[in-house]
Amino acid sequence: RVLRVTNPSPYMFYLSGTDIEIAGASPETLVRLENGILHTFPLAGTRPRGKSDEEDLRLERELLADPKELAEHNMLVDLGRNDLGRVSRFGSVQVERLRDIERYSHVMHIASNVRGELREDCDALDAIAAVLPAGTLSGAPKIRACQLIGEMEGVKRGVYGGAIGYLDFTGNMDVCIGIRIAFAQDGRVFVRAGAGIVADSVPDNEYQECLNKAGATLDALRIAGEGMR
Repeated sequence: RVLRVTNPSPYMFYLSGTDIEIAGASPETLVRLENGILHTFPLAGTRPRGKSDEEDLRLERELLADPKELAEHNMLVDLGRNDLGRVSRFGSVQVERLRDIERYSHVMHIASNVRGELREDCDALDAIAAVLPAGTLSGAPKIRACQLIGEMEGVKRGVYGGAIGYLDFTGNMDVCIGIRIAFAQDGRVFVRAGAGIVADSVPDNEYQECLNKAGATLDALRIAGEGMR
């Protein structure tokens, strides 16, 4: 409930299983299928929100002029095109929207929209398999990036970065990337965040980006905890 107020996002969810609870407010679509049309919406390139409208606009302009952020975003748009191309009709994949800004409570992102038409021999599950893991949480080339992640990250990601959403009886589906989440397991609560690493990344900046992304979830946990006292 706190997340819904402090960080309203396109995907708000709460899931409870036998050994895990998950709450989240994800801004990013993994893949959507509606009446045979596929969409994926890469979010890559981040700045914190400004404390005033003027600072917010300055940060937006700074983000859209940053060569590192633009190169990273363009790479992930291309990866999204390739992913959808695996299950789309030949020639149907196109970029409908390129490098817009989307704002959330703590951060803003560069956003694009990639569209394709699902092949007749594929279904919603094929589409999920084609795009998972998301390029924005893995990298390019995707297979090698996933190998490096497996070698270098000390713990498994678990539900973080997975697919959360629905498939209906008409064949449509809408799933988001499992980011901006908190999950409770074995008596502990975990909040995870990440940043895209490229050749000219500055480590301190990437670490601060992780803190900015986790901020809304951490704030919600703090407020909820105070309300339970």
